[in-house]
Amino acid sequence: MHAVVREKIVGAYEALKKGIFVIGSSLIIFLALRNSLIWHLEQFWGASHTLWATLWGFLYNMMGESDITMHVFGSTFFALGLFIFANAFFTYVDITGSPKWIHQYKIQSDKNVPVNWQKYKKALCISGFNALVVGVVYNICSYPLAKWRGMTYGYTLPSFPSAVCHLVVYLVIEEIGFYYTHRLVHLPLLYKHIHKIHHEWTAPVSITSIYCHPIEHIVTNLTPIFAGPLLMGSHLSVVWLWYTMAILNTTLTHSGYHLPFIPSPEAHDFHHLKFNQNYGTLGVLDRLHGTDELFRNSKQYQRHILLLGLSSTKELYPDPPKAKGKEAPPVKDE
Repeated sequence: MHAVVREKIVGAYEALKKGIFVIGSSLIIFLALRNSLIWHLEQFWGASHTLWATLWGFLYNMMGESDITMHVFGSTFFALGLFIFANAFFTYVDITGSPKWIHQYKIQSDKNVPVNWQKYKKALCISGFNALVVGVVYNICSYPLAKWRGMTYGYTLPSFPSAVCHLVVYLVIEEIGFYYTHRLVHLPLLYKHIHKIHHEWTAPVSITSIYCHPIEHIVTNLTPIFAGPLLMGSHLSVVWLWYTMAILNTTLTHSGYHLPFIPSPEAHDFHHLKFNQNYGTLGVLDRLHGTDELFRNSKQYQRHILLLGLSSTKELYPDPPKAKGKEAPPVKDE
């Protein structure tokens, strides 16, 4: 028992050490370039008459300088539009099977080729309902909390260093919130009545990122993402930047394709395949709790890299030849 606990602590420490190394190296480079870099980024982000400040001012004015309109309808339609944009390419690929060259990057190459249209149509409807209807209701309910916490919406944008600081806090809060609420909905009773719908897709496609029960969408998807901005009392422009990062990330991790030059989706794809692995987003809490042990001993873990060339991960790390007469054991549902 002590050996197992020690192994988990060592594993979590190694994951944390790697994270600190990456963040620390980035920070050193950032500090070395801070004079010119910060100046240029601040000019882009919020200095007077720059593009972003002008666009934000135009949008805020168009909304009648109404904070509640910006929070409820602005946030809902911004997220919906971004969801449609992020999923447009993958939806075309899933439905048509084109372009053919992309198939070499498919993680579970024997699944959803072609996609089942009836199943896909159901996913489109439920995902659309969550993005629009549940999104509006959530934003209406969260607005009083946002005002109480001091979130701002007006013409004056925060500085670039302030925005970066807020984004780092969001990332930590989201990892904690998503990991534990995700494990919560994997409890047998909640899994059966709430989370099982999301796991109908053992090989996910991009639109299934929000294909789930509305309760799960509120508790597991929306709340961990909004908790950070609420805690920090952020300006809505920073929150929208965070929503952009979150939507693009969850779209890619559910896409089913490990494409070059984008973060690896292997970990979450493995979660859909095996159900009880990789509950988090960053992997730190999975390492701490030992919920990535099967993944770390799999071929998918070797492929869990950022592709810096055009060769697919299956070319770089090919599957071992299957032994004759042996079949892989079936995956057990929870």
